Amino acid sequence: MDGQPYWHESAAYRFDPGEIEVLETATNELQEMCLAAVEKIIAGQNLGRLGIPEPAHAVITQAWEDDPPALYGRFDLSYDGAHPPKLLEYNADTPTSLLEAAVVQWHWVEEMEPDADQFNSIWEGLVAKWAALQAEGFLDTGQVHFASLDAMEDLMTTAVLMDTAREAGLEVSFMHMNEIGWDHDRRQFVDTKLRTIHTLFKLYPWEWMLNDKFGPMALQSYKDMQWIEPIWKMVLSNKAILAILWEMFPDHPNLLPAYLDGPREMTDYVRKPILGREGANVSIHQGENVIDNPGTYVNGAFVFQRYAPLPCFDGNHAVIGSWVIDGEARGIGVRESNGPITEDLARFVPHYF
Repeated sequence: MDGQPYWHESAAYRFDPGEIEVLETATNELQEMCLAAVEKIIAGQNLGRLGIPEPAHAVITQAWEDDPPALYGRFDLSYDGAHPPKLLEYNADTPTSLLEAAVVQWHWVEEMEPDADQFNSIWEGLVAKWAALQAEGFLDTGQVHFASLDAMEDLMTTAVLMDTAREAGLEVSFMHMNEIGWDHDRRQFVDTKLRTIHTLFKLYPWEWMLNDKFGPMALQSYKDMQWIEPIWKMVLSNKAILAILWEMFPDHPNLLPAYLDGPREMTDYVRKPILGREGANVSIHQGENVIDNPGTYVNGAFVFQRYAPLPCFDGNHAVIGSWVIDGEARGIGVRESNGPITEDLARFVPHYF
């Protein structure tokens, strides 16, 4: 991308089985804590604390109570193999790099390390979840519409999800987000053939959608469609959840101190926009030294999290993306960056154990 390598197999990360078990256990525990945090926030009517617009509060609450299907997510972890993995953030609504994690690195390990294994059952987990959703009656039409922006990373991720749904026996169709229509008479979203959209997977953040022209329609008609991911994922994809998790589970070995009202006693900390993406407007503060990444999220709210340096190998700063499918840890991917802030051009590197 931009003339730089993205899939980068000149190196690989070798784990031992014990390290994989540590990552799997931490991911499953983090998932349970995150769901507990959503329950507490909604029960306490504290959605406004995350900056979520008031018109969405009742819809989020009802969606949580209805327990609709939630497909996938990706925890970003700092892990050096010696200390417990630390949660950096949770990409719970629109995680990407799925093709690389689920497919490309699996082919790599089969060809390059055929006697080794890889922590990676992401594809199988997705197929099983789609099949379960159909069996449980969530996808009663057997058809799923998929939509994303016209960006390569988004298109690749959406393609993987479409292929896994197709393998599970579902009928799939794709359109770009701006091709979704609204039928004023039927009060329904429709595709380019004016067919009612009964189930929609959208690789498009909920906070963006609610700010769009048709955001009010999405709220008004929410109960008439199956949305994947569901709107309550707005709570988990918001980095304010880092501070709430620390309030609920202080000193947990997989969490870092995090606050919404400033760095408090911390001298080494990271300031992150609660709705930021791909490292934009992230700044690392170490005493008087500051590394500041530019971006477009400068005017929003921020969370302040203790700095947990990424392990660095030969000048490559490595972050682990730990994938959750249907609420269960299913595999990891490793991305490397030249600096301490992981950006969109960070390289994906395979792993094995």
